[in-house]
Amino acid sequence: MENLPLERVNIEVFKEIDSTNDEAKRINIKKEFHIIVSDKQTKGRGRKGKAWSSPNSGNIYMTICTNKDISLKPISLISGLICKKAIDQLVDKSIIMLKWPNDILLKNKKIGGILVETESKGLNIKTIIGIGINLNIKKEQSWWGDLSEFKLDEKRNKLINLILLNFILAFDGKDNKWLDQWKNSCVHINKEVEIYDGERFVKTAIFKDIDNQGNAIIETKNCREKIISGEISIKGIY
Repeated sequence: MENLPLERVNIEVFKEIDSTNDEAKRINIKKEFHIIVSDKQTKGRGRKGKAWSSPNSGNIYMTICTNKDISLKPISLISGLICKKAIDQLVDKSIIMLKWPNDILLKNKKIGGILVETESKGLNIKTIIGIGINLNIKKEQSWWGDLSEFKLDEKRNKLINLILLNFILAFDGKDNKWLDQWKNSCVHINKEVEIYDGERFVKTAIFKDIDNQGNAIIETKNCREKIISGEISIKGIY
């Protein structure tokens, strides 16, 4: 890995693992950031415990964990933006869009996602940021996508390196323009969305904005309101 501050970062690489996030829960962090990367996951998962297909086909399955206090930052949104910027940099054009709260899209298909978890031990809080990006995957669902047209599986390590460098910059407070950048990359600003709590449909609304905590601002016929958590669905996407 190039230009990473190795005095601040530990990196573990696996051929196969159950889940990089689960491994992060098991380890003791000895430096500021502990990075876990695997070629394959046997129990990969996304938000709400949903399975995340993780074959050994050149994709990115990685976790960044830290004991640093980053609780005031909307980690999921910022991490998605970091991945978007890294991919765009490698293909030399802006192609990646974002879907609230944690999805990474190409041509309205999901090519990646973020899973943020926390573990508490006494006064210490471990923040665990799982990142999955499909560089080359069999499309078993209509909404799955990948980056195979760009042959980024040949540049997998470079993409991981870019994500880690930009992550450290962001969480050192050296990239504070994330809010406008995220909104400019959002695929559904000012569009009608369906809001779900788990599998339960809640309402239809216009997705107007996000605030600096990453909460969604939606508009119905009656009012504007803030959505702290949940899932959204957009017609023509998923």
